[in-house]
Amino acid sequence: MREPLIRLRGITKTFGEGEAAFQALRGVDLDIAAGDFVAVMGASGSGKSTTMNILGCLDVPTGGEYLFKGVAVQNLDRDQRSLLRRRYLGFVFQGFNLLARTTALENVELPLLYRGEPREKRQAAALAALDKVGLVPWARHTPAELSGGQQQRVAIARAIVTHPDVLLADEPTGNLDSERSVEIMRLLTDLNRESGITILMVTHEPEMAAFAHTVVHFRDGVVERTEVREGVR
Repeated sequence: MREPLIRLRGITKTFGEGEAAFQALRGVDLDIAAGDFVAVMGASGSGKSTTMNILGCLDVPTGGEYLFKGVAVQNLDRDQRSLLRRRYLGFVFQGFNLLARTTALENVELPLLYRGEPREKRQAAALAALDKVGLVPWARHTPAELSGGQQQRVAIARAIVTHPDVLLADEPTGNLDSERSVEIMRLLTDLNRESGITILMVTHEPEMAAFAHTVVHFRDGVVERTEVREGVR
């Protein structure tokens, strides 16, 4: 059997010390296969967001093992984790996080700007990413000139412009109406199927989780159960 792209074993996370200490994760075990579409669900405080932060190299566990492509991430230093994040991970947030005074094209270019890519290469890659989300005609528009659904598409284009192995989406439809939410979920599904991007999505909405192949339920800092929906892929 192929090794999973991501493997968590006994992951714990404690915030604070002494009597004020809070154990957010109590031993999370999770395998994620390359190319899977995973929805992560659970009540507030269940540990799903803390786990996603660890998976995204935005935080480190207190204990346990996190393997990414066989590399023990918990042993990497800050610079090494930053490099892993830039090379292999893309992020989409509920609030879009677009720069207000820059165009859609310029927003999508940003990760490549940080990498020091030349302007022509940046623009070509950003236009290709916008094409994947159907927004090339709006490339020169600022976020204020776009709908919420279009802004989230720009955010997704920005996340995929570096060709990440994994896309981490935190409540990507949380600020959208039902029709725009379905549009975004169909876009994520297409990216997963056609580009092979592994998607990890936090959501509170069962209707959105229904688009995923695997649904992981968190409860009280551990994985309570995992559903594999064979008919989805």
